[in-house]
Amino acid sequence: MKPISLLPGKSQAQPSGTIAALAAYWTLTSEQLFAALHTSQNGIQQTDAEGRIKQYGLNALKAQRQTTAFWLLLSQFKSPLVLILIFAAIVSAFVGEWTDAIIVLAVVIGSTMLGFAQEYRASKAVEQLRSQVTIKSSVLRDGKPQMLPSEQVVPGDVVLLSAGSLIPADGVVLEATDFFVNQAVLTGETFPVEKSPGIVPAKASLAERTNSVFMGTSVRSGMAHVLIVQTGKATVFGQIAERLSLRPAQTEFERGVQKFGYLLTQVMLVMVVLVLAINIFLAKPPIDSLLFALALAVGLAPELLPAIISITLAHGAQQMAKRGVIVRRLNAIENFGSMDVLCTDKTGTLTEGVVRLDGALDPDGQPSTTVLNYTYLNSQYQTGMDNPLDDAVSAYAQQAGAKSGAEQKVDEIPYDFVRKCLSVVTANAQGERTLITKGALENILKICTQVQAGDGSHALDEKTLAAIDEHYSAWSDKGFRVLGVAIRSLDGQAASYSSADEKGMTFIGFLLFFDPPKADVEQAIVDLAQRGVDLKIITGDNEKVARHVAEAVHLPITGVLTGRALNDMTDEALWHAAERTTIFASVDPNQKERIILALRKTQHVVGYMGDGINDAPALHAADVGISVDTAVDVAKDAADFVLLKQDLDILREGIDVGRVTFANTLKYILTTISANFGNMFSMAGASLFLPFLPLLASQILLNNFLSDIPGTTIASDNVDPEWVAKPRRWNTVFIRDYMVLFGLVSSVFDFLTFGVLLFVYRASPAEFRTGWFIESLLTELVIALVVRTRRVFFRSRPGKLLLASTLIVIGITLVLPYVPFNFLFGFIPLPAPLMLMMLGLTALYVLVTEIAKKVFYSRLENAIA
Repeated sequence: MKPISLLPGKSQAQPSGTIAALAAYWTLTSEQLFAALHTSQNGIQQTDAEGRIKQYGLNALKAQRQTTAFWLLLSQFKSPLVLILIFAAIVSAFVGEWTDAIIVLAVVIGSTMLGFAQEYRASKAVEQLRSQVTIKSSVLRDGKPQMLPSEQVVPGDVVLLSAGSLIPADGVVLEATDFFVNQAVLTGETFPVEKSPGIVPAKASLAERTNSVFMGTSVRSGMAHVLIVQTGKATVFGQIAERLSLRPAQTEFERGVQKFGYLLTQVMLVMVVLVLAINIFLAKPPIDSLLFALALAVGLAPELLPAIISITLAHGAQQMAKRGVIVRRLNAIENFGSMDVLCTDKTGTLTEGVVRLDGALDPDGQPSTTVLNYTYLNSQYQTGMDNPLDDAVSAYAQQAGAKSGAEQKVDEIPYDFVRKCLSVVTANAQGERTLITKGALENILKICTQVQAGDGSHALDEKTLAAIDEHYSAWSDKGFRVLGVAIRSLDGQAASYSSADEKGMTFIGFLLFFDPPKADVEQAIVDLAQRGVDLKIITGDNEKVARHVAEAVHLPITGVLTGRALNDMTDEALWHAAERTTIFASVDPNQKERIILALRKTQHVVGYMGDGINDAPALHAADVGISVDTAVDVAKDAADFVLLKQDLDILREGIDVGRVTFANTLKYILTTISANFGNMFSMAGASLFLPFLPLLASQILLNNFLSDIPGTTIASDNVDPEWVAKPRRWNTVFIRDYMVLFGLVSSVFDFLTFGVLLFVYRASPAEFRTGWFIESLLTELVIALVVRTRRVFFRSRPGKLLLASTLIVIGITLVLPYVPFNFLFGFIPLPAPLMLMMLGLTALYVLVTEIAKKVFYSRLENAIA
């Protein structure tokens, strides 16, 4: 990414890639910037944009490199386990053991190709899904606004920003109307700051550059035209990206896998040193002993675990996409399944989300054409963010035949979440100006001193306020959302207006909006409750409206908290209150975030669903951020999941898929680590008293490779209903106990096999290795079908791919001793009675494991909760 020189009189690109090499563009006039960037207030030509993308690159912090087969294949060799195997092969070749070296390399290539094939297919599927949700910007090209992917924004573009926009790159403000930006991610400022055109001193800090906007920040309110100066890595955000916490916090499952990996690494190191030392002490061949110790260590670890996790998550993402859920962050899928609290606004989830205006009424509660006409002007002329309330007003007014008359728009004071109102200034044919404001009733009344009565007005006294409050309460109890409308005649011909002019106004009436509850939402609430997910409403609407909706959909209400009550609460008090509260009403964006953090503090996995600007802080704070495809950019960018339809039933299906994904990942870990631990424990023990190595290194690696083949199909395995019945969370203690118990059961049968081979059949070293190879691999393959479920194994049907791959590998295992090239792996044909004995021990192992499983789960019924 090449930054642009903005020194006066120059327009060439500089080769330097650091922001320090640039002149202070915030000190330059718009004319100087236009000249330097070869652009104008109407933006650049589309033909120029393509050349600028080639010159400066895409507007992204990292180059958008598509997943290629070569790089993905290369990444398979970054695993420490693979490197250990390659090291073992080099050692073998160095001492002249060419057969061992070739076999080890063959196993390495087989394992990496297996992982590569699955991961490549999964990564391409995920890329295709992610392309369905892209952040776009409104850009002037050829003088006309176009919606383009933000990564295609280039220096010289003029971007149109409004409330909810995610600022795509660094630039300077050309025009602005009450334009406030949240830039806490860069400056740490708690509140949004106002941006306006102008010139700022060269030494101004980021916070002092009031004429500049920066990539990664978002528009809180107002509108602006911004000239883009720097994109991608040349932005302020790009320059300090390495020092910012750009990656989301690790999920609980990721932390568990990481701890699990540390444990395995420690065990492997101890095993290598201990086994190698003992075997050398017993005067066994040192090279064979080293290869044996390394193979034991590799055999203990589930080396395909990273690939299995990627494949399983990608499969989960594909399944979610089929249900209308696009996954933006794969690692959040497990959190989705672990979620036990879901917080959401009521609009669009509990209600239809299609708001209609039910009436425009005067202060006495009677239908009023005057109120409707003024409201229609306000909605028609506002140009900030798209708003369903304004759409409802326009639809109602047009149906009622309302007309805007000769009034023309003079100015606009956009909506923001502090004032909670929106104003426009109009002028009639005689030039008389009127300020028209609509918004939250409480806020409207604060700026009013008069109330309209007939053709005149009188003071807004206590009696009138009481009557207004009585109307408001009655309508709220019926589920109506009530806004207020006020006007004021303006003197003079001011060039612009601001929120400071919203004072001394006359209250002229009410607007009643209604959003009916969804017909099927009651069943969705029941389904979520059955899955252990508590639903909580967090809304900016008042308590009565929220309570009415909750009662209409039969959501059990255990407590109600208002924003005013929240302000008086300490964080510690909120921790206790949040769990017992169903409805949080009249809350602002910062309070939403406080609620989410309080629930997380009390050990809940919290999901938050939102689609507005005011939802962004809560979406960031939640374990699971959920938005919809029609949401504002800043909400979609903060979300882990994007729904193609705002529906609780889709969420329920997404939760099920998340739990299935978690279950299948855990299945691989449990089945593989318990079998591997048992086999490696047995081999380490056997090496102490056997005069020969119990298995050759090549046989250990082949065993591990063949047993991993069914593991790659685990993502599509069927999952028992009880796995999705409640939230499941990582439990390292459970996995450790599982590994030890079932690993030791496996070892018991290994030692039985040793006894049969040594004392019953008096097997030679080659027969011993062949017999034990068959028994250990058969038990690992069959037992995977047993321990994958808490039920008796034949009452839980495995997935088709898992079953088919298991049967195929079992067939390969049984014929290996009899194939012409068996000598390469040190195998010899076994007599029929000995082979039957191996099969019999396998069947007995299955029976004993079923008994152990029943005892284990009866004692640890709630081990994973």
